[in-house]
Amino acid sequence: MAKARKRRSKAGKIIFVIEIVVLVLLIGALAAYSFVNSKLNKIENDTLDMNKVQINNAVESNTTLTGYTNLALFGLDSRPEGSQFADNQNSDTIMIASINNDTKEVKLVSLYRDTLLDIGDDTYQKCNAAYATGGPEAAISMLNTNLDLNITDYATVDFSALVTVIDELGGLDIPLSYNEIEHMNNYCVETSEATGKSYTPIEKPEVKPEGTKADTEIVGTYHLNGVQATSYCRIRYTAGLDFKRTERQRLVLQMIADKAKKSSLTTLSSIMDKIFPMVQTSLTQQEIFNMGAGMLSYKFDDTSGFPFEHTEMNHTSKGDIVVPNTLEKNVTKLHEFLFGEKNYQVSEDVKKRSETISGIAGGTVTETSDSVTATSEDSYSSEPVTDYTSDYSTDYSGYDSSYDSGYSDYDGEDYDSGYSDYDSGDTNYDSGYTDNGGGDTGDYEGSGDTGGIEESSSEEME
Repeated sequence: MAKARKRRSKAGKIIFVIEIVVLVLLIGALAAYSFVNSKLNKIENDTLDMNKVQINNAVESNTTLTGYTNLALFGLDSRPEGSQFADNQNSDTIMIASINNDTKEVKLVSLYRDTLLDIGDDTYQKCNAAYATGGPEAAISMLNTNLDLNITDYATVDFSALVTVIDELGGLDIPLSYNEIEHMNNYCVETSEATGKSYTPIEKPEVKPEGTKADTEIVGTYHLNGVQATSYCRIRYTAGLDFKRTERQRLVLQMIADKAKKSSLTTLSSIMDKIFPMVQTSLTQQEIFNMGAGMLSYKFDDTSGFPFEHTEMNHTSKGDIVVPNTLEKNVTKLHEFLFGEKNYQVSEDVKKRSETISGIAGGTVTETSDSVTATSEDSYSSEPVTDYTSDYSTDYSGYDSSYDSGYSDYDGEDYDSGYSDYDSGDTNYDSGYTDNGGGDTGDYEGSGDTGGIEESSSEEME
């Protein structure tokens, strides 16, 4: 059984912001305590009820975890006015940040939001519903009890922060496939409508690559502003579906972090002023500041998605879900990935949950298919999209693996965007806002800086 855990002090704590982890680097770039302290006052601090945070008993004796600081990172779709950090929302992005306290290496794991897990009280549902059932305490407990972790701190961010930080950094240079251009332009319509910010649709090449190459073959590198890069992160209807979308999110995260390291103090200060009010965290100002001085020494070592091995299916009562094959095996791989634990033996709690999940998936599936049809809540397309799960990776050959293209510091440029959306069209705990991706109208060109084309033959959007 899991038990409530009292809050324990940690020698090293750090604030991570979902999809904009770069903020931790910003703090480390500043020296004056009084200056930083005035910025930190903008962050909303939340005191967790540690009696509600659950950790499996067996994890208490795992000495390996004492060498790491593990944090939960949540991204909320907070479009309805006044609901920025409301607990009755799905966390449409869920990540685990694990910091090696000795080497300062940071590893990130993204949980696929439709993964079937125990979200509390033996309720098995898509994992992104945990936040809606009991706020950050329930979501952290979901991670701890299903994955044998010891997380006691978190950061939550309103997705509008992503657009803002990208624009403050001057945009990102992202390699795109033909279909990514098409889908990104579609999503830009809604993102632009929601923010009132402008963008220029990217022109597609004259010739569309054949077959699956339209999804995977890079046709050019494009300079994207906040609306565009955020819309790129929302794309899910290409080969790889939600798994590929998670990969895009990690790519953008890495690019933001790399570019922030090269930014000026003026740029970093401006980002903090605009972003910090969009952040809620359980870490205190002092805990954040204590880590600030050495923040630039932190480096991203690796990223991955969870579960590593899975089956996608349409369940009779739970809808489209991702089922770990099995949870027990995936947790063993997770501990090897994050902590270097070879042949990790999961707790009895995880074994029981693994058996339950396998039981739910076995014999109750109405359809298991290589095609996925967009639901009315996603209302993006009525066409089936082939799931090339065997090979959906995009070929980035010829592009710097660090995503560091020598970005210049666009200090002083301000695209002035302030909103983003990560497709919250879920059948459970619906936010009440439809993610339709929109039609590609290109109506939102106008004032302000916009993304442009770096490399590609092109034609006007239809």
